[in-house]
Amino acid sequence: MEVSTYTVPTETPEADGTLAWDATTLVVVHARAAGQAGLGWTYGSAAAATVVRDHLAAVVTGRSAFDVPGANAAMDRALRNAARPGIAGHAVSAVDIALWDLKARLLGLPLVSLLGAVTPQVPVYGSGGFTTYDDAQQDRQLRHWTQELGIPRVKIKIAESWGGAEMRDLARVARARRAIGDDADLYVDANGGYTRKQAVRMARGFAEEGVTWFEEPVSSDDLAGLAEVRAAVTADVTAGEYGYTLPYFHHMLAAGAVDCLQADITRCGGCTVWLRAAALAEAHGLQISGHCAPNLHAHVAAAVPNIRHLEWFHDHVRIENLLFTGTLDPAGGHVTPGAGKAPGHGMALRADAAEEYRRR
Repeated sequence: MEVSTYTVPTETPEADGTLAWDATTLVVVHARAAGQAGLGWTYGSAAAATVVRDHLAAVVTGRSAFDVPGANAAMDRALRNAARPGIAGHAVSAVDIALWDLKARLLGLPLVSLLGAVTPQVPVYGSGGFTTYDDAQQDRQLRHWTQELGIPRVKIKIAESWGGAEMRDLARVARARRAIGDDADLYVDANGGYTRKQAVRMARGFAEEGVTWFEEPVSSDDLAGLAEVRAAVTADVTAGEYGYTLPYFHHMLAAGAVDCLQADITRCGGCTVWLRAAALAEAHGLQISGHCAPNLHAHVAAAVPNIRHLEWFHDHVRIENLLFTGTLDPAGGHVTPGAGKAPGHGMALRADAAEEYRRR
């Protein structure tokens, strides 16, 4: 096991309804066996690298490279007293992804072929629209997705300043609709910035612009609140990106909190747990959407029957194209994992390009 950390600045300062940032950190894991190297990574705190080194490397080293679910279970057990949700969950996810990539490479198969493809193509939606963008930046980004790449669904951030800029939220959503025209789907993401009734009131204005996806209208910890908003609005209410364990997704689904479950492969426990979350959603008659890290989600997304789409998130797309070879092309509004028959997920770290961003 090898682990390294990289921090990549944003192009401009970015923010959503409840957080601002100017850089993104990746923790990159390589798992090696029999002359092959599997690659995985997570987005989040550099502290995840310490968890890999101190808690996980010794647990998986020496195990069969083919028994990835067994390694995942062993990592879970090893973290019992080290706070498995949160930063440790990021670490488990990066290792699990690397192990699945390694297994597929050892077998000479694209990861989607190892898992078993259900669909050859996975829809994507353009995601960005940060609250720090001015009108011209927002228009330019939205038109890049819809007009240049042919992606027929896009999302912007709302609930600026914890819901304190309602009129600007409404104006930005209306402007987004004008930019993309009537034929593209328009999504919004409040990142938990609204109160319950505020979210319902705002949703009425969003409905006038044809918004069909209302992500985290209230905190994802407020399952009753999500269910309340869901019952009162016409857009699909979605959440789940902060799920670190399978029981989290169970509780969210049991509460009737969402119309589409979101799960993040770089947080929830890697490919192993993401696939289980998809099965939980299917059992509840719901679809699943991959949150961020689109190039990592593509293969698992193609292997489940209830995939809705992947988030083609601006920050992560830019970073993945910069630091890795083998990234996917979303032209036409979808990606096709495994099309080139490269083994594993088909990506590799560009060591020279990554070096200037390396922290450790």
